[in-house]
Amino acid sequence: MAGALVFSFVVRSSGVASLTQFAPAAYSVTAVFLWGAADFSGGIGSRRANAFVLTAFSHLCAFGLMFAIARAQHGTFPTGASIVWALLAGAVGGFSLALFYGALASGQMGLTAPIAALLGAAIPTMVDIALEGAPSRWTIAGFALAILAIWLITRPDPSGEGDSSARPAGLGMAALAGVGFAGFYLCIHQASGSPAGIAAVSRIGSFTATAVAVVVTRAPLRLDRPRAALGMLAGFLDITASALFIFASQHGRLDEAVVITSLYPAVTVLLARLVLKEHFSRWKFVGLLAALAAVPLIAAG
Repeated sequence: MAGALVFSFVVRSSGVASLTQFAPAAYSVTAVFLWGAADFSGGIGSRRANAFVLTAFSHLCAFGLMFAIARAQHGTFPTGASIVWALLAGAVGGFSLALFYGALASGQMGLTAPIAALLGAAIPTMVDIALEGAPSRWTIAGFALAILAIWLITRPDPSGEGDSSARPAGLGMAALAGVGFAGFYLCIHQASGSPAGIAAVSRIGSFTATAVAVVVTRAPLRLDRPRAALGMLAGFLDITASALFIFASQHGRLDEAVVITSLYPAVTVLLARLVLKEHFSRWKFVGLLAALAAVPLIAAG
């Protein structure tokens, strides 16, 4: 049902000529909810399945959905250099997403998700700073807040506060995933063509990268029905969010698209709190809020 609703939303959204000036922001906001729900689904599925196997299956399902949408829309598929950029974006993003699902499965979703989002927003902004000049005071404030947030989230809890005195699990993988997400943002912005076409081609790269990882690690090719369903749902939501982000970055400013879509951890955090009943120590909760607040400040530069 969810996949059908996502499919129908994208099809109905194909009338580019009738879109208003607010459409890029609206598409970005929609991507926030879809990416947040996709990460939650993928993280849950990876708790009882190999993250690379689940992600490869997820990307295969996503390619089938978006390829069908692209054909139905008769959009322009990427050609030449755009194919290379889309494949590269997919390979980097797909491998990073598998790492991210592993991080979500091994640690608290409400703590690992903001770390990936912070790095995913910060690195493209730093690249932009190198190309365009000094950052604004808002960006500087965002970096300072991000450093504080990372310290609060990763520091061991004082005795008697939180569930453990150890550093939260999954943060290293989340950080690596954030670097990969930044690479996805930068590469996918270089590709031209219809959003659905670019997204479909990128999933060829992501499936290839994750399939190679499955072969290299000799992961068992086992997915039970619940995990397969979660993987399929995550794939459908993720690919649709990617297409919406591509549209927003093509028809608006890239930094504005990153500003909005980088808030997706808020959805993952909310779902983890409501469904999994995750609890955080007082200072880690402060760090979580600081991380979520730092994302738009950093990307706004």
